Amino acid sequence: MQTTNPGHQLHIHRHKIVVFALVLMMALPGYAQNEASENLIDYDAQWIHYGFQIGLHSSKYKIRYSDAYATDALDSLHSIVPGNLPGWKVGFVVDMNLHKYLSFRILPTVGFYEYDLTYLYTDGRELRELKPATMVELPMLLKYKSSRRGNAAMYVVGGLSPAFEAAGKGDQLDTRERLELRDWNVSVDAGVGFDLFFPLFKFSPEVRYSWGLRDMLTDGTNTYDVALKRLSYQNIAFYVTFEGGPTYLRDAKKRRR
Repeated sequence: MQTTNPGHQLHIHRHKIVVFALVLMMALPGYAQNEASENLIDYDAQWIHYGFQIGLHSSKYKIRYSDAYATDALDSLHSIVPGNLPGWKVGFVVDMNLHKYLSFRILPTVGFYEYDLTYLYTDGRELRELKPATMVELPMLLKYKSSRRGNAAMYVVGGLSPAFEAAGKGDQLDTRERLELRDWNVSVDAGVGFDLFFPLFKFSPEVRYSWGLRDMLTDGTNTYDVALKRLSYQNIAFYVTFEGGPTYLRDAKKRRR
């Protein structure tokens, strides 16, 4: 039932990601404000910008026990414990300005995940169910930005993120030897970050939290899901995003060459 994976040796708890991200985000704006001049002062004059993002994340299941958990048939099952497992994401950025302080962002992303549940029994036995998954995600977020202070600005983001399983078992799983889950999901995303303006690009560290909305359990029942009424995903991630400056600046630099 258990798959050996070297990634478990690099286990990252969600609070470590948050602490690292907050330290970085507090340090970088101070550095940016010490610059002698403002970079990309006409950044918002161009209505659309492109870029890419890289993220580290920690994910876990959120579970709710079923009525069967309290019956005599499952009296040997003490508890079911979701684990926090690390992963990473990579994706593109399409940012469209709607207003001076508001933009709409589409972020096509590929995410690499691992989730697990540990079943603890009263006789001391443990049964671990590990599920790796590669997800194709399409976050669609509104970004509200503050006024710039030098070369830095704060922002918040929020919106919806549909996700589809590109590699894994999902709804097509026929075997009853492991936890059976659906192969698509949608989540609510919310985050906070800083825009740091450099001469030719914008760099943005960001912390974002995702709450899965869909119950991922199927109608089937086996050893793994009989004690569960609902199972959804939770994810916290730290991203670094690079977005290009206005096109006319790059064109002007090429002409000077």
